[in-house]
Amino acid sequence: MSDLYETTAVVLAGGLGTRLRAAVANRPKALAQIANRPFLAFMLDQLDAAGVRIAVLCVGYLGGQIQKTFGNEYRGLHLTYSQEQSPLGTGGALRSALSKLTSDPVLVLNGDSYCEADLPALLDWHRKHRAEATLLLTGVPDTQRYGRVTVDAHDAVAAFEEKGNAGGPGQISAGIYAIGRRFLLAMPPTGSPSLEHDVFPAWIGRGLSGCPAGGRFLDIGTPESYAAAEEFFANGQSTAGVKDGRA
Repeated sequence: MSDLYETTAVVLAGGLGTRLRAAVANRPKALAQIANRPFLAFMLDQLDAAGVRIAVLCVGYLGGQIQKTFGNEYRGLHLTYSQEQSPLGTGGALRSALSKLTSDPVLVLNGDSYCEADLPALLDWHRKHRAEATLLLTGVPDTQRYGRVTVDAHDAVAAFEEKGNAGGPGQISAGIYAIGRRFLLAMPPTGSPSLEHDVFPAWIGRGLSGCPAGGRFLDIGTPESYAAAEEFFANGQSTAGVKDGRA
């Protein structure tokens, strides 16, 4: 039985997708079509293949379309929904769904990116390091677009560097996290915090780990990277906005 069988997975799919609006009109970004399938389907396939059986979808903008598309069951996954009434940020959306998150840790995925990963190995890493939260890291040839994450000799996250700063090869957050219950309960109770910009930096030195086990990575946040998505899933070859998992 998979280590993820009793783990709750959360997909943060509430983003407005402003930069994609011209390419993906009148639908949430999670339903952007790739090879005649919604992008979110590829993420749910990944969870199902890893043995996850419970997934909470945090939805916002046009979230009803996501629920209508996927319903309450997808392959081996039981789906529930946490609908935000106004933009809460990724941290706020996770906080709002807290009552639905029954495992410790939970597995959290950003809904606008995809990274090939051994998800059970990520949970194993998280537990062996006794971390409060663990970020899956993956290497890219140029970190400028994404921002860089550095870790110390004990695999603890040491620093975040904002995107747009010095580039070159390095490691980035792959948008997949193992997050413990104590971390979830300590998140800011109000506001619209971003996990990567507000919440995670505050936990540097307090049990935030980086697991360098991510593979090929795709972020569909821009029209250019969205245009590369079909080839990414079709044949696994790197194109614009896609990298091959090696720094």
